[in-house]
Amino acid sequence: MTAETSAGAGEVDAFTIIQLGTGYTRAKLVQSAVEIGLFGLLAKAPATEAEIRTALGIHPRIARDFLDAVVAIGLLLRDGERYRNSAGAQRFLVPGEPEYVGGFLELATVLYDAWSGLTATLRRGGPPPEYRPEDLYGDEPKNPEFFAKYVEGMDSANKNVAPELVSRIDWSRAGSFVDVGGCRGNVAAALVRAHPHLSGTVFDVTPTEPYFHEHMARLGTAGRVSFHVGDFFRDPLPPADVLIFGHVLHDWAPEDRRMLLGKAFDALPPGGSVVVYDRMIDDERTNLPNLLLSLNMIIGTPGGSEYTVGECHRWLGEAGFRVASTETLPTRDVLVVAGKPAR
Repeated sequence: MTAETSAGAGEVDAFTIIQLGTGYTRAKLVQSAVEIGLFGLLAKAPATEAEIRTALGIHPRIARDFLDAVVAIGLLLRDGERYRNSAGAQRFLVPGEPEYVGGFLELATVLYDAWSGLTATLRRGGPPPEYRPEDLYGDEPKNPEFFAKYVEGMDSANKNVAPELVSRIDWSRAGSFVDVGGCRGNVAAALVRAHPHLSGTVFDVTPTEPYFHEHMARLGTAGRVSFHVGDFFRDPLPPADVLIFGHVLHDWAPEDRRMLLGKAFDALPPGGSVVVYDRMIDDERTNLPNLLLSLNMIIGTPGGSEYTVGECHRWLGEAGFRVASTETLPTRDVLVVAGKPAR
C-alpha cells in the first residue's frame, strides 16, 4: 500500500503510523532550509559547516544535525567536510532559477501554522472567524511581505502547468485570452511566447499590477500581455476568445464558482472557450495529494476547497457550456476545456 493510493486498502504497521504522525519534521526541515537561504548560499560554492553557520547565523548546537538531515532527505550532498546542493535542490530550490519552487514553500510556511489548527477546523468547518483572507491578498493587503511571497508562490504553483496549456489546447482559432486571477502573468507570458498571434490579458486586483509589469519586463513580454485591474465579484470579466480560470475556482464556495462561470459565459463570444484547471478530486475520491490540498483550502479560506471533475462538468453545463475535453496533467491538475455554443 502506498500513501497516495491507500483508500483503506490494507493494514499499516506502527512505524508507518508514527512516520505519518511526525511528517511535520521533514516539512519544517525543507521550509526552514529555504527560509534561511541555504540553497542559494550553496549555489555559489560548496561550504563547510562552519562556513554555513557563519553565513546564515545557525547556532553551532544544531548546525551539523540540521545539515546532515537535509543530506539524508536528498537535498544536499556531503563531500568530506563540504556540503553542496543536490541536482534537485540546484534546479528547484535556488532563487532565480527558472524552475524555482521555493516561493510556494515560503507560502507553505504560513500555511503550516494554519494546519496546526486542523482539529479546531474539523469542528468549525473553516478558518477562525477573525481570519480575513482579504487582509493577506485582497485589494488592500495588510502585510506587503506576505503578499510578495504569495505572488511568487503562485508562480511556483502554475509554472509547470503553463507548458501543458501551451501544447494541449488548440489556440489556432483564438486571437485573445484573459487569465482571470492570473497574478503576475506567468501563464499568460508562456502562451504569448509560444503562440505569437495571441493577445493576452491578466485580470487581477490592483496590488498585483506592479509585480505584473516587473515580471513581464523580465520575461521580455512587456507589451504582449496587458493588465486589467478588477474584482471578479464586482466587475464584469473582460471579453476575449478564451477565458482561463487556473487555481481560482478552488478558492471559493460552490455558489461563487457557478457565478464566475456564468460571468465567463456572458463575456465570451459564441464559439468561445473557457479553460479551467485545478487540483480536482477524482470522482472515486482516492487521490491523496489532491484531497490534502482540498483540506488545505478549507483550512485557509472561508469557502474554498477542491472539487470533483464531475462537479466541474455540472457547473459548466449549468452555465451553458459544452465540455470539450478533460485531461489529467503531470502536475496532478485536471484541465477542462469547454465551449460556448456558436449561434
